Amino acid sequence: MGAITLRAVEKWFDEVQVIKGIDLAIEAGEFVVFVGPSGCGKSTLLRMIGGLEDTSRGVIEIDGRDVTDQPPARRGLTMVFQSYALYPHMSVRENMGFSLKTAGAPKAEIDAKVGHAAEILKLDAYLDRRPKDLSGGQRQRVAIGRSIVREPTAFLFDEPLSNLDAALRVEMRYEIAKLHQALDTTMIYVTHDQVEAMTLADRIVVLEAGQIAQVGTPRALYETPANLFVAQFIGSPKMNILPCTVEGQTWRIERGRGGPYNGAGAAVHLGIRPEHIAIAEVGTGHCDGTVDVVEYLGADCFVVVDCGPLGRVTVRTTGTTDVAVGQAVGLAFDPDWLTFFGADGQAI
Repeated sequence: MGAITLRAVEKWFDEVQVIKGIDLAIEAGEFVVFVGPSGCGKSTLLRMIGGLEDTSRGVIEIDGRDVTDQPPARRGLTMVFQSYALYPHMSVRENMGFSLKTAGAPKAEIDAKVGHAAEILKLDAYLDRRPKDLSGGQRQRVAIGRSIVREPTAFLFDEPLSNLDAALRVEMRYEIAKLHQALDTTMIYVTHDQVEAMTLADRIVVLEAGQIAQVGTPRALYETPANLFVAQFIGSPKMNILPCTVEGQTWRIERGRGGPYNGAGAAVHLGIRPEHIAIAEVGTGHCDGTVDVVEYLGADCFVVVDCGPLGRVTVRTTGTTDVAVGQAVGLAFDPDWLTFFGADGQAI
């Protein structure tokens, strides 16, 4: 089990509303990621689900049971935080089994559950070590193992990889993905890192100023953003947004060329991902510009082109692309990957 439902959930701190009427249904066994910029309310929403923050208005249900006013211990959830919070004087085995020991569980049961968690997390060889003898990634695995032994209804992760270096973050993303496959338990994960969101989630909840901007699979959010905020938040480099006009069934950009327009409303912005733009000869694409910056990344190359009144346009191409700063180029857009937005910022 582990289905979690939020109905018109709000959070107020005195006169300030930080969560503004969230409706969300999370299916049992689903991996859902809350993502958004700092201050958007993602950690607050997670803490409300866990019972660490009161819910000002609305209802939170777990497996159909109203837990809105229930304390954390009655919700059957477990949280993994950015800080490992391990007891330094205890071994890995003792840290992982501590909650069961305080609950009065038999030693045989504790040993069995700790052994099972250690096997899943590949901590068998470290059970008798203390936290100071472990790497950051190993300590985070111990913190996760401490949650696994409790056999929760769902796991709540609050930016658990923020304290790790880049290499360990990649390794731990893999470990968490494998953990979800092994346990098939509901997981809600908060991060500001869209790479974590895109690689881990079954569905992503993009939050903006305490509201849901869009919910969907990573592919759906990337390919069909619902609004300008999601279009520019999801994706690295972000989607290029250019001012455009519509005349009948044709779209046009300033000092450039256009194409067929089949939208149901008047578009004022055109969006296109960097990988859907090709570098062409001057005068042969949709617009022209001057190469401003070339970022070589090996297999990929990001070329930033100054297109005058259209602004800077980022092109993602292969590492073998041969262009130089100051070179005049044309940019050709793939017509199958254009997204149009109206004056209200919503996708058309």
